[in-house]
Amino acid sequence: MDALIAKARKKYHKALLENGVLTVDKKGISSNADSSSKLSIAIAKGIADRLMAETRDKAVGQTSGAKFEQINMEFLAETFPKMQNLRPGEWQIIKLGNRNSIKTASFAQYEHLEYLMRLVADDKALATSMGNDYMVAPDVVVYRELVTDEEINATQIMVDDSVSTMADLRKVNGGKPILHASISAKWTMRSDRAQNSRTEALGLIRNRKGHLPHIMVVTGEPLPSRISSLALGTGDIDCMYHFALYELVEAVKETGAEDSIEMIDSLISGKRLKDISDLPLDLCV
Repeated sequence: MDALIAKARKKYHKALLENGVLTVDKKGISSNADSSSKLSIAIAKGIADRLMAETRDKAVGQTSGAKFEQINMEFLAETFPKMQNLRPGEWQIIKLGNRNSIKTASFAQYEHLEYLMRLVADDKALATSMGNDYMVAPDVVVYRELVTDEEINATQIMVDDSVSTMADLRKVNGGKPILHASISAKWTMRSDRAQNSRTEALGLIRNRKGHLPHIMVVTGEPLPSRISSLALGTGDIDCMYHFALYELVEAVKETGAEDSIEMIDSLISGKRLKDISDLPLDLCV
């Protein structure tokens, strides 16, 4: 009998196939491959073959990216909240977007940004001097709802009206939900746009008041060299997660490209790249 995360991983890959995110065209080029790179084509095809991708037209860029975000959100929603024995709490996992009423400022650590946005909107000089570095728009967020005093005092009386009057987690204090994780989803890393994840991470680090949320990136990029452009180094993102790391490792070794084999080994041994199945457990920390 498969473990819950193992079943969720299979369902995750099935969703990528059925929604046209991972496809292989009639020329044998996978939708996450760079058609101008033979190595990218070979590695991506190796992954697709292992995941049994169907031959169909490639999804349009924006659509593919949005679907990848949605499928990652669904995978996390199916796994992380079920780990109450490791990380108890009332968890919400949502995909943010321009039309979503929930923004970064909707959370306890960043609620001050809402006031800042209003000031900037009314003052062009201030807007010019500040820029928009404080604006952060993650693809997927995980947040925790606040806790009632009944829950806090369930096993013994921990709080009353005389103490803990400013604790973010306590619902009676009237605060906002607590941002637990910001997850950026990049199906490919073909352009400088992929580096937006690092910019978002730095924004979350610099502009927070209180606990720093987990900052993670999920990608479907096949080329180890491109993955390393974001994964290497420490201080901004927690870690990068590949949508099919086990299959990626096999596909890279199959090419015999020594530089890529060495790079992927370095990223994994250096704890800078993990599989999507590691993400729910890492969120429990």
